[in-house]
Parts: sequence; structure tokens; C-alpha cells
Amino acid sequence: MNNGIWLWVKENARLATIGGRWAKELSESTQKNLRWFFLDGILGAGLDGIATPFLSLYMLALGATSSQIGQMTSLAGFFGTLMLLPGAMLSEHTGKRKLIFVLCGAGTARFSILLFALLPFVLARPAAIYVIIVIKIMADGLGNFSGPAWTSLAGDIVPLAWRGRYFGSRNFFMSVGSMLATFLAGLLISHYTSIAGYQVAFGLAWVAGMTSTFFFLHVKEPKITPAAPGAVTFSIKSVLQTFTEDRFFRHYAFFSILWNLAIGVGGPYFILYAVQSLKATPADVGIYTIAASLSALPALRLFGHLSDTWGNRKVMLVTGLLIPLLPLAWILTRGPLDGVLINIPGGALWAGFNLAAFNFLLTLAPSEKRARYAALFQITVALSSAIGTFLGSLILTHWGYFPVFALSGIGRFIGIGYFIWFARGGEPKIERREASSVDC
Repeated sequence: MNNGIWLWVKENARLATIGGRWAKELSESTQKNLRWFFLDGILGAGLDGIATPFLSLYMLALGATSSQIGQMTSLAGFFGTLMLLPGAMLSEHTGKRKLIFVLCGAGTARFSILLFALLPFVLARPAAIYVIIVIKIMADGLGNFSGPAWTSLAGDIVPLAWRGRYFGSRNFFMSVGSMLATFLAGLLISHYTSIAGYQVAFGLAWVAGMTSTFFFLHVKEPKITPAAPGAVTFSIKSVLQTFTEDRFFRHYAFFSILWNLAIGVGGPYFILYAVQSLKATPADVGIYTIAASLSALPALRLFGHLSDTWGNRKVMLVTGLLIPLLPLAWILTRGPLDGVLINIPGGALWAGFNLAAFNFLLTLAPSEKRARYAALFQITVALSSAIGTFLGSLILTHWGYFPVFALSGIGRFIGIGYFIWFARGGEPKIERREASSVDC
């Protein structure tokens, strides 16, 4: 009986790492690709679960101001924007999408996490803050440079018909990994009375990131059809034609500008508000993230299925109409744990929205131009987020947190209203030819 239970657990774990029972009909090489891609995501989420919620607190502990943190986020977003098109251009010209991501995103950019941990050993705190800002800007630039290549590769690895369920399952376990990493990091940081806790946590995040890179190295890059002789190459003119010729993508990009501008205004400042005004501790911040991650787990299962059945547009509509209420709710908080009551529905809603929005983009983009579409879309995200963050820092400096949160909520309503208008006719026609259906 025990042996039977073990075999059942082993089989279900094997199926989970390829996205579910549906993947059993795929070739063995495709299943292996899905599995390595799955494991890469879990360890990468462990890195993000430490670096994302605690970097701002680490800088505060080093003596940075809220304005410096906001400006760092803004500048990192702006520089990252500049790197997207060159990254997409290199991806289209060379076709070496895996190599680009490994060298820039999974390798060099992740090395910055280790530098964050080591810098206070060699630099005094005021200098360390400025060096961390510079490293963060460079790391985000390299990460964005490799982003279009990763998106293009991901679209070819995962079969179209099951993208919602696969990414729903992958994101589910990524949330578990991120949640555990955040919880343990919060306990670790709170155990120390100095910045040593942050340094140890970032060191562990770097180990998780390098393990993730190891898994990604095992992913075999599906072959892509090379461009025909004389075909239009990646140029400024062809980029502009992408917007002029694809009306649906043009509207989606403008929606992204409105939406992410509003997100940027308030996004970086919720944790700072909790720490400075609500007197939240690092452990409380960890609880915020864990609450969001826990609520995201069932939501990913639900919305992954709904994305394949309802369509990504309807999932974005449902979640996008509720997300604007989240920043407005922060105005009503009175204690450090009130943020948990916001992050519980927030984690579920953002899980569904982000999953559907990513799949929506993959639907829009022709496979041979997926890196280009990804770059253009990420430019709208990064640039509008950076501008929003900068505006948020100005508003915060002069008027405080509540106007920042109010403008963020109102802006999100405007953005989703535009999406409802232009996507009222439904999703665009889905391209059925998939590289992932071919053995790697």
C-alpha cells in the first residue's frame, strides 16, 4: 500500500511538472522541455520572492530615503525600456533566444543579487546605496534585454491549446515557491538586529537563481523557421509598421500605457507606507506577500482553466474591474495587518489578470515576430511604469501617500475602461501553427 501511495505521488508529481495529464499525449522531448521550464520557474520564483519584497526594506535599513527608492525604480524602468528593442532585434536576427536569456537575464542580471549582499562589506553605507541603485538599473536593463527572447521561446515551448492550463499550473507552483522563500526570508531578516539578515537572504536568493539557470540550460530550443531571403528585417520602419498595420495590437499597447502608468503611480509605495506609517515589520511584509501568494494558488488553477474556456479577454475584464479598488483600500488601513485583508483578494485578482494578459499577448503575436511584439509591449509597460513611478514619487514628496493611492486607483479604472471599449468585439484570430508541436 505504501508503495502504491508512493507511485501515485510520483506519477502526479511527474504530471504536475509538465502541466497536467493533457501533456501525456505530447512527444517525450516536448514533455522534457516543459518539465525543465517548469522547474526553472519555481527556483526563479524563489529568487523573486526574496529580492522583490525586501530590496526596498534593505535600502531603507542602509539609510536610503523613499524618494531615492522611487527614483531607482523609475530609472531602472527607463533604462530597461531602452534595452528591449535591441534585445528583440538580436533575437530576431540570430534566433539564439536561449543563449541571449542565459547570458543576460539568467546569468549576469541574477549575479546582481549576490552583489547586493556583498556591497556593505566593501563600501560605507551612503556609497553602498548609490552603487546598489546603479547595479539595479544595469541588472534590470540586462533582464529586459533578454525578455523578448524569453517570451518568444516560451511561446514555442508551450502548445497553444493548453497555454492557460500549463502556465496556470506553473504559476501555481511558482507562487508556492515564492511564498515559502518570502516567509523564510522574513523570519531570517527579523532574527537579526542588523542588515546581516538581508545579506544572508540575498545570498540564498542568488543560490536559488543560479539553480534556476541550471534547469533552464536543459531546455532545448525549438527550431524556428528562418526568415526568407529579402524578407523585411527588424528596423525602426518595420517597428512603426507593426503599430500601423496591426490595429488590435496598437489598441492593446495604448491600454498597457494607461494601465501601467496607473500601476506605477502607486505600486512601489504600498510597502513603504506600511513600514513608515503603519509600523509594519519585515515579518509583516512577509505575511503580506504570503497572503497574496496563498490566495493566488486556487486562483491560478481557476483562471488557467477559464483562460482556455472563456478566453483571455473575459478573464482580464473580470479581474481588471476589481483591481482598481485595491489601492483605494489602502487609504482605509489603520494597522500593519490591514494590508493582509487587501493582499488576499489582490493576490487572486492579479494572478488571474497577469496570466490572461500574458496569454493574450502570445495570441496577438505571429510566431516569427513574437520577440518584436514582446519587446514593443514591454516597452509600453516599462516606460509607462517608470513615468508613473516618477510621478508617484513627486506626489508623495509634496502631498503624501493617500493622493498617490487615489490617483492609482482612478487611473486603473480609466485603463480597463479603454480595454473594454476596444476589445468589445472579442479576441483576435488565433494562429494555430506552433513550433512546440514539433520535436526539439
